[in-house]
Amino acid sequence: MSPRPLSPGLIAPTFPFMSTSSKHQPGDSRIAENKKALFNYAIEERYEAGMVLQGWEVKALREGKVQLTDGYVVIRDGELFLIGCQINPLRTTSTHVSAEAARTKKLLLHRAQIDRLVGKVEQRGFALVPLNLHWKGGRVKCEIALGKGKGEHDKRNTIKDREGKREVERAMKDRQR
Repeated sequence: MSPRPLSPGLIAPTFPFMSTSSKHQPGDSRIAENKKALFNYAIEERYEAGMVLQGWEVKALREGKVQLTDGYVVIRDGELFLIGCQINPLRTTSTHVSAEAARTKKLLLHRAQIDRLVGKVEQRGFALVPLNLHWKGGRVKCEIALGKGKGEHDKRNTIKDREGKREVERAMKDRQR
């Protein structure tokens, strides 16, 4: 026997185990962002990598207890590792688990992507920087970028462009009034 479809005026029943107000909505998938990376590096390519995490780290990420600004990516033995990303443990972390905030986390990419990154980092002086952490399909992903460090004059140009855009936006806002 198949269930009857709901009439247009009826509301579907809710159950106590089905939460209607969730912290992480589909559009709210961003956990942390590294704004310094876009200022300090000229980004060439972006990659999305999976992360190897422990259970307490996932719970802390759900609460937003992460700091990504000092993080960087290194290549060791043909594998990628995220170093300097601070995930602060919750107070309710289990007593039998030793929670280390600055633990090195392994990043997961396809072998061909890793080989490509290794070649570019070694030959042309590129750096690997983490841009953000986000949720995708219930898993934590790290967006990493292949970028070259900006010189001081490039940073000044970035600031100048940003201030110019702000002035234009202010003028447009005043004009609309």
